[in-house]
Amino acid sequence: MRAPLRVEDRGVRFSLFSSVVTLCAAGLVAGGICLSAGQLPSEPRRQFGAGITGAFEGWFEGPDGSRSFLVGYLNRNTTQVLDVPIGPNNRIEPGGPDMGQPTHFLPGRRHGMFVVAVPKDFTADQRLTWTIIANGQTSSIPLRLHPDYVISPFREIAAGNTPPVLQFAQNGPRLQGPIASMASAVPLTTPVGVALPLTLWASDDEKYTSGTNAPQRNPPPPVRLTWSKFRGPGEVTFDKSNPPVEKLPGGTAAFNGTSKVTATFGEPGDYVLHVTANDYSGDGGGGFQCCWTTALVKVVVTR
Repeated sequence: MRAPLRVEDRGVRFSLFSSVVTLCAAGLVAGGICLSAGQLPSEPRRQFGAGITGAFEGWFEGPDGSRSFLVGYLNRNTTQVLDVPIGPNNRIEPGGPDMGQPTHFLPGRRHGMFVVAVPKDFTADQRLTWTIIANGQTSSIPLRLHPDYVISPFREIAAGNTPPVLQFAQNGPRLQGPIASMASAVPLTTPVGVALPLTLWASDDEKYTSGTNAPQRNPPPPVRLTWSKFRGPGEVTFDKSNPPVEKLPGGTAAFNGTSKVTATFGEPGDYVLHVTANDYSGDGGGGFQCCWTTALVKVVVTR
């Protein structure tokens, strides 16, 4: 008999062998897959020709009482990057199709890329559904306020770990946690073909989350950044997709640093860039829904 879903005081960690609460309508989506929250396809990856599945990471309450779904995805291709425009093949309903989801899908698993906020009168009986059709394959995932999927992305209780803090100006607004959304995206403008400088200031408590909290023998940098294209009509080239964060003297946090990267756009149009800041815990919080920070940058690229 399978073990029940385990909710830990470190946040929610989903065991591959745990049962999940089925949130899909009965049966399969026509021609595709209907998944339960926390489940992802188990079939082998392919170089190309496979589909994309959204990943419901859980939901959380903000300090103001708002509630948001944390969502990532799995592009089951190992080499094929896919662009799926907002519309019939990339939609969140009801209320969409556009609720801030990506249209540019990198290979592999991408944890907690964006949030979808829901109104305060949204009930546990309601749901949103993200449907993606790619390479002729359809997948749909439900987003619901189910009590088994409450997460704590802003603080891991056992170690007191918190996500890195990002700022796009040295004394600018502080961004902390997986809160990337179109509503909070930073607006910029640049000509096509001209390298756009992107500077970030980052700080962190230098704590980390793991299954044992044993000391790290060869710890990575305290803050690691990953830049990627989230939306846009053309190619985006970063001079460094994983730019280093250089330590700065002073500051109020255990670690304070700054990072510089440039992005060059191949075509004019409206783009969205995405940045993830991971702490010592690593990609996806080391298996816990804490502690990383995400942000979006809207870029209008002119001729």
